[in-house]
Amino acid sequence: MNLKGMNVLVTGGSDGYGFGIAKVLKEAGANIWISGRDQSKLDKAAEALNLHTIRADVTSGSDWDRVFKTIGDLDILINNAGCGGSIAPVSKQKDEDIINTINTNLTGVILGCRRAAGIMTVRRKGMIINISSVCALYAWPGWSVYTAAKAGLAKFSHGLYTELRPHGVRVCCLTPSWGQTSFNKTANISGASEDPELSRKCISPDELGILVKQIIEVPDHLAILDISILPMIQDISPM
Repeated sequence: MNLKGMNVLVTGGSDGYGFGIAKVLKEAGANIWISGRDQSKLDKAAEALNLHTIRADVTSGSDWDRVFKTIGDLDILINNAGCGGSIAPVSKQKDEDIINTINTNLTGVILGCRRAAGIMTVRRKGMIINISSVCALYAWPGWSVYTAAKAGLAKFSHGLYTELRPHGVRVCCLTPSWGQTSFNKTANISGASEDPELSRKCISPDELGILVKQIIEVPDHLAILDISILPMIQDISPM
């Protein structure tokens, strides 16, 4: 897939990994749209990267309808929007916190994929990349709800691939870990958010963007179903 002139949507594209992905794909010649809930952050990203923005909440089906009506034919959907939610033992969480975490990280992705699949199967081309989390692979106290959402996203991606493969549409689940983003601080991840030297050795947004570009540019007759990326400084024991 040649990115030049391709219509690409990056959800949660105004900062963090989404911003890095949008930046790299824009530099490769793609026509980039980013979505998010904060218009001021979208405006700053648009000014920095000269791309299109649309304010939308991934948990809203009507917002997704408006996004696809605005963009038209979409070649690549990158479901990056997500949130850690309430990082606490499940017994300490409120019902609304649990529902929000599942809806933002899983249900919202499915809503977007449903619409993208309808377009891409007719055109018999396209690509969907769902951004998961290392939490889908391992377990830590306080992360159980987020883990459930991201693990569900990984298995959903596998099922979606089987549905879209006969139509020439590729689906990839990309699983990153510690990054140079605000997520570490928001989720209060010890170490990665406190030590500047440690933070510099985490995955940068541009580095994840380069990986996304490489996934997209794999020859059309090949598919990368799953790929994980970890910073070498992160110790996960046992693996």
